[in-house]
Amino acid sequence: MALFDRLKDQAKSLQQQAQGGRGTTGGHGTQSGSRTGSHGGSRAQLVGLLKNQLGSIKTELKSGAYRDASMAMCALVAAADGHVDASEMQQMESMILSNEVLQNFPPEQLRQRFHKHVDQLTRNFPQGKAEAMQDIAKAAKKPTEARAVIQTGIVIAGADGHFSQAEQMVLQEACAALGLNPAEFQL
Repeated sequence: MALFDRLKDQAKSLQQQAQGGRGTTGGHGTQSGSRTGSHGGSRAQLVGLLKNQLGSIKTELKSGAYRDASMAMCALVAAADGHVDASEMQQMESMILSNEVLQNFPPEQLRQRFHKHVDQLTRNFPQGKAEAMQDIAKAAKKPTEARAVIQTGIVIAGADGHFSQAEQMVLQEACAALGLNPAEFQL
């Protein structure tokens, strides 16, 4: 549970930074030591804070690279445990389509890209993972988008109240593909 508390603190810091003057990203690795109080609802708070932080930069997240990288990230999170069943696909698709930032894109584009990656991952996981990582890496050119892809992955991974080791590993690998330090996201 400590991971979610650290992520929650970081998300709050990122949200405050975004509201206070979106500019540099150098302070992302710092933690707030004063927020050690309530631990109840940490996961829900984390997801909410990251959603708010992403929402505050929604207008900056309209590129095809962000769209494609986010759908690849969502597919990797869904398939992190090695399989994706029909109900999990439906739940993931619902989360994608209801995500405020992803509403920048037509739903059919999101569905198509998500399903393409899930199909590749279920057919041949290593090859599908390599192709998903290629799409994720395309967002590396813009640091705001790269970080948003990881944050989107964290939101999707944590939405079910369970943040598995496999999901953490996929997010760490995505950080590497984007040239980001996983410690920045407490992964």
